[in-house]
Amino acid sequence: MVRFQENDEGAPTPAIRAAQYVRMSTEHQRYSTENQAEAIAQYAARRGFDVVRTYEDSGKSGLTLDGRQSLQQLIRDVRSGEAEFTAILVYDISRWGRFQDADESAYYEFICREAGISVHYCAEQFENDGSISATIIKSVKRAMAGEYSRELSVKVFAGQCRLVQMGYRQGGPAGFGLRRRLVDEHGAPKGDLHRGEQKSLQTDRVILAPGPPDELEVVRRLYRMFVVQRRTESEIAGILNGEGVLTDAGRPWTRGTVHQVLTNEKYVGNNVFNRVSNKLKAKRVANPPEMWVRADGAFPAIVEPDFFEAAQRIIRERSRRFSDQDLLDRLATLLAEKGWLSGLVIDEVEDMPSSSIFRHRFGSLLRAYQLVGFTPGRDYRYIETNRALRALHPDVVSSVVADIEAAGGTVRQDPATDLLTINEEFSASVVIARCFETPAGGQRWKIRLDSGLRPDITIAARMDAENAAIRDYYLLPWLDLGAEPKLRLAPDNGILLDAYRFDTLEAFFDLARRTPLRLAA
Repeated sequence: MVRFQENDEGAPTPAIRAAQYVRMSTEHQRYSTENQAEAIAQYAARRGFDVVRTYEDSGKSGLTLDGRQSLQQLIRDVRSGEAEFTAILVYDISRWGRFQDADESAYYEFICREAGISVHYCAEQFENDGSISATIIKSVKRAMAGEYSRELSVKVFAGQCRLVQMGYRQGGPAGFGLRRRLVDEHGAPKGDLHRGEQKSLQTDRVILAPGPPDELEVVRRLYRMFVVQRRTESEIAGILNGEGVLTDAGRPWTRGTVHQVLTNEKYVGNNVFNRVSNKLKAKRVANPPEMWVRADGAFPAIVEPDFFEAAQRIIRERSRRFSDQDLLDRLATLLAEKGWLSGLVIDEVEDMPSSSIFRHRFGSLLRAYQLVGFTPGRDYRYIETNRALRALHPDVVSSVVADIEAAGGTVRQDPATDLLTINEEFSASVVIARCFETPAGGQRWKIRLDSGLRPDITIAARMDAENAAIRDYYLLPWLDLGAEPKLRLAPDNGILLDAYRFDTLEAFFDLARRTPLRLAA
């Protein structure tokens, strides 16, 4: 239906078709999407706009485009020429985004303007008409929007550090053998928080407390096996799995999960924070120990400090610094014993430096092999990589499940297929894409979709060039790729496909809390 307005002479003229974009993070109620829509409606009535489409990002940070599915869709609609409107109405500059680079905000507006679609900031005290004054004010406002997030980040971080030093837990699952205990402002216990549960009162705090006796005994026994019996992490994982003991995430133990228990200071009662950072949506980085924020003895210890220190000495000894010649001598000895080499063979020897050390020191495993006179066949490398990725898959799935539950979602996992049902609303499958090199030296990834399971969402983890760590993630709706069982990806794949790419799984955890994903089924 076309709406009309009256011109100065009383004759009806068609209203201008417009879309509204609304976004709300958690920063303030005055920015609720309802309040924004009401202000936009008043602006539209005064200016003769007819709002025909709404793009809404609820609970989304404005720092980056990642996770803002509606803004991404708006830009795709504008780029494709399928937009059925000639104007976009936004409450103010900050709702468009609090990008840390003001040029990024300007770029997305330029995309719209280039397509003949104007952007109007309804609550701002200037006309976005391209004039010099509007351009200057808009640039200042964009910088102020980004600066607000930076200042808020500093204040929040300072508050978190203060709470950590007071002995309170800041985020994350408790871990095996521990529980998150809710206390009031006077320190009186109020009960234990289960996975996905959060405090409801601003004045409440969370501490770590010992878990059930059977879990405490498993942790202490794990340390005894490592320190006294000198068993390896892999051996300990095998023993626990053979006894049917599961991790706190309900998954089998791996070398990595055992290592985590052996190295985390929370088991001796220390509260340590800021070991890693990803402030303002930047890439996750590991901080040096001098940047850690800590409160020693904040929680009851469930492992004797002497046992913990002994475990750290053993771990340090196994990873001590070797000279290049030391590494090559050990590699030559291993070659003489086994007759061939691979990353898997190296990693299976407990007193051997890991294969990643050889990669880092010599540039690649192939170069290290050449220096000791070994030329691997292509099949060996292929088998090695695939074995490692198969071993990594349970950890990736377990991490996805744990983080979704920590974010408040519910996950039901099929033990036979690992298919995840999230919030009883949509299904997801996790696949790992191996990186391979083309004859021209480029990098490519093949993603195989499971046509038997037909998940609503495929979470594809792309490995880095050495297939040693996850590079990034693609979230692929089945409807987009259901007719094609395989997808071949390059490092960059264009805006339409890269709109589904994320450096972290945070966007996926946001999706786990949203019901519109049911439409993808």
